[in-house]
Amino acid sequence: MVKSNSNNMSAVIVENIVKKYQIEKSEVVAINGVSFDVAKGELFGIVGPDGAGKTSLFRVLTTLLLADSGHATIEGYDVVKDYKIIRKKLGYMPGRFSLYQDLSVEENLSFFATIFNTTIAENYDLIKDIYQQIEPFKKRRAGKLSGGMKQKLALCCALIHKPSVLFLDEPTTGVDAVSRKEFWEMLQRLKAQGITILVSTPYMDEAGMCDRVALMQKGQILAIDKPEQINQQFKNPLWAVQASSMYNLLKTLKQWAAVTSCYSFGEYYHVVMKSEMNGEKEIKAYLLQYQFQDIEVKQIAANIEDSFMALMNTSHE
Repeated sequence: MVKSNSNNMSAVIVENIVKKYQIEKSEVVAINGVSFDVAKGELFGIVGPDGAGKTSLFRVLTTLLLADSGHATIEGYDVVKDYKIIRKKLGYMPGRFSLYQDLSVEENLSFFATIFNTTIAENYDLIKDIYQQIEPFKKRRAGKLSGGMKQKLALCCALIHKPSVLFLDEPTTGVDAVSRKEFWEMLQRLKAQGITILVSTPYMDEAGMCDRVALMQKGQILAIDKPEQINQQFKNPLWAVQASSMYNLLKTLKQWAAVTSCYSFGEYYHVVMKSEMNGEKEIKAYLLQYQFQDIEVKQIAANIEDSFMALMNTSHE
């Protein structure tokens, strides 16, 4: 058993993890030298699109996959040498619903409790707030549950052995907006109980609910910080623009030399300008040259998605 001498305040330490896959004749780098640490009791988000490497990273950290190089510890224990100890300390909720479809809600939970030599009654206080919402359906087969209830059951099963670190891989993907909101409220309550939580998500709006986030793209970390700190680093002028013929508007804005980038965001295009010299008046004047009508231009503050796009563009330069 090897215990790390690293910072005792860190529940998770990741140092230069690399993971590659051989797909046919080509090599794909899923995780490319990723490093970060997560403090005890922190709610830490790994935010990025599909294919960013989030799931591969979680599988390495939960001892299900061996990295090609690098080093990681969970509460001081090495993820390779001490995997048996780590598996007792962590809870893992994979992205795909992986419970037994033919077993009932109650049977699934009892099964997972038994694996860890505990009982539902022993740790009921930990899952009480969540389980009470699905308890009326405890005799229903897991395969017959709605997406939101499957999510709650999977979380209960991940928590039933009272883990100190919880890994949730894209837990809200494919779940309705109300269930997503409820789920994040549940995570805040679990955090208040001292559980360290790592959650991966492709939804940029969920980043703001984390203490800190790591923005991940193509196996690399683009930035790690508090969401508000990441947004404060966005320096270019940012405008929301709308007009008649939105398809032509996008093409017209992208061809303007004064524009750094332009992308769709709800009913508007978010337009990043190279200079403060090009403001509302100049943008409208430019679009009027191309006979656009109903032009609306307003300056806005960057959100986490804007920051992610800017970091992505910088990494490609």
